[in-house]
Amino acid sequence: MKMSQRALRMQRRNEKGKRTVSLNLVSLMDIFTILVFFLLVNSSDVEVLPNAKEIQLPESIAEERARENVIIMVTGEQILVQGKLVATVDQVMNQREIVIPALKEALQRQSDRVMIKQATVGVANREVTIMGDRELPYKLLKRVMASCTAADYGQISLAVMQIPEAEPGQAATAPSVMAAEQG
Repeated sequence: MKMSQRALRMQRRNEKGKRTVSLNLVSLMDIFTILVFFLLVNSSDVEVLPNAKEIQLPESIAEERARENVIIMVTGEQILVQGKLVATVDQVMNQREIVIPALKEALQRQSDRVMIKQATVGVANREVTIMGDRELPYKLLKRVMASCTAADYGQISLAVMQIPEAEPGQAATAPSVMAAEQG
């Protein structure tokens, strides 16, 4: 039986579509290689301070980013070292001595743990960051800082929220967590 012109045209068109299509993997590998390098380079800009809902950090125009170190969180009711409860604010405010014994002991345990990993770290190089609420009484902050120095921490930083300096007529962007250095 003889096929019509239309049937022949349809058969040729169907045969064209049956060719195998190859995927160019070289281009795909190039894209993934660039993506891996991009992610490796930009992974160091990660915020290292934990986010606590009950703490309202004070605002500052500090420009130095927070570093990885021991973090003390002081809320309205509790004092935490690396997320573990050390003492309550009521206990600390009712005691007579300036140094908080439980906080000093917890910080020394943290420095012992770090000392095992790093052979010799001088007192001046040990860092601690205090995340305290903006309504924190100065008397309590003074006791926490005295406990840090008693536990041989040479650098004390206070965590603050950075306020971006907006030019006149320009909208401010969202604040980020920073560490304001204290000597």
